[in-house]
Amino acid sequence: MWFIFSILAAVSWGAANLFYKKGSDSSDKYSHLKIVTMVGFVMGIHAVLYMLVKGVSFDPFDMIRYFPVSAMYILSMTIGYIGLRYIELSIAAPVQNSSGAVSAILLFIFFPREMSFIEISGIVFVTVGVIGLAIFEKQAEDMALKASNEVIDKKYQIGVLAITFPILYSLIDGLGTFADGIYLDELKLISEDSALLAYEFTFLIAAVISYFYVKIIKKESFVIFKERDKGLAAILETIGQFFYVFAMAGNAIIAAPLIAAHGIFSVILSRIFLKEVLSFRQYLMIAIVMLGIILLGIMEGG
Repeated sequence: MWFIFSILAAVSWGAANLFYKKGSDSSDKYSHLKIVTMVGFVMGIHAVLYMLVKGVSFDPFDMIRYFPVSAMYILSMTIGYIGLRYIELSIAAPVQNSSGAVSAILLFIFFPREMSFIEISGIVFVTVGVIGLAIFEKQAEDMALKASNEVIDKKYQIGVLAITFPILYSLIDGLGTFADGIYLDELKLISEDSALLAYEFTFLIAAVISYFYVKIIKKESFVIFKERDKGLAAILETIGQFFYVFAMAGNAIIAAPLIAAHGIFSVILSRIFLKEVLSFRQYLMIAIVMLGIILLGIMEGG
């Protein structure tokens, strides 16, 4: 089941990225904190409902036990939200999701196990695909900016600082996923239910702090129920997180790069809804990633 959970997490997060981008305002320097608020509130609601429906008890100490993982995820996501104000989603998403390669390599180094040729091939294809797509996106954007005399929206400009955000996201998120693999799969330090609830309640605390800072201290206009795009992104993020935890508990070293393929779904959706066009090289990279997914699926089915 870990393979199905991985795909569902990837699709959910891919769709969430589209709405994160639509909800990012290059002229609003607090838009990233508003997104953190929306995501945290939705996750908090989900955590309460999850406890009630499943009858799961929750030990608040789990929030402390799991905090190193939660903190890295929340920090990386916040950095990612900042970056989306200044860079195209189709570039940011693949760069960010090369974090799957970071975590898979760390897990393999510190917790080595035998892997079949098909499993290794699948991981390589997924990793090469997301990195290759990022490279081609950067080249295409550079050419487009040089060829255009028009004023480009700040949300789509490329610069050293702009590309730094998804790179930082990738590194921090990769470390978080590596730690998650240790907690959930390798050493079994915490159960899937406890990890999910600990993360979502920690994100809820981050949301309350962000809301207080934006609304009370900075006195910015922020009406939660009018933030449609941010709200949809938060719902999809929470759905993805639900499936992610169980995928990582099942087979962390392969699930991590597989879930990283959600950047591909982000690219496809951004092209459809943002009316952009894919090049042949981009289609080729997507095909390589999909081949990797199929290979990993074959091993799961076997």
